[in-house]
Amino acid sequence: MTKPRPTDIGVLGFRYLGAHEVEELADLWGALHQQHARNAPHLSDIISTTSMDESWRRRRTQYLEWMADPETLAILAEHGDDPAGYAMVTLRPGPQGTWDRGERVAVVQTFAIDPEYAGTRVGSKLLEEIRHQLAAMGIRDIEFSALATASEDISFLETEGFRPFVTTMVCRVDGFGAHD
Repeated sequence: MTKPRPTDIGVLGFRYLGAHEVEELADLWGALHQQHARNAPHLSDIISTTSMDESWRRRRTQYLEWMADPETLAILAEHGDDPAGYAMVTLRPGPQGTWDRGERVAVVQTFAIDPEYAGTRVGSKLLEEIRHQLAAMGIRDIEFSALATASEDISFLETEGFRPFVTTMVCRVDGFGAHD
């Protein structure tokens, strides 16, 4: 029999990572990679998944590019010495036309919570830390993508005040044509 998991683990520490610490994110990325593959089997006929090693190699390269910008936030949430989750947040120009979103918009590129910490409010606390940092930088809006089939992730985001904004559709270039 396992002991019941707490719904709130209490105090978390937040550590802001530099590029030299990016390897600390590999295991958490691996868990997220597996979650992505489980949550999106409907894409297998048009988009194939990569191996976990290849996925991390690609993401690590992207992280290093993003972290070259001093305004990128790489935040590791820790429970004691145990990594509980992390977020990688970049900034992009905001003015794009119809909506007034400020001069810059934050984009949560990765938000990964260790499955061991599911249901313990780690995600809410990490998001709260992100919001504090972005507010201090004068950022008003956050973009956060979720797989269309990840209903738990979407429910979490809606609970945290997010609303659907843009739906991204994908297909292969040689896919089916229009059916008018």
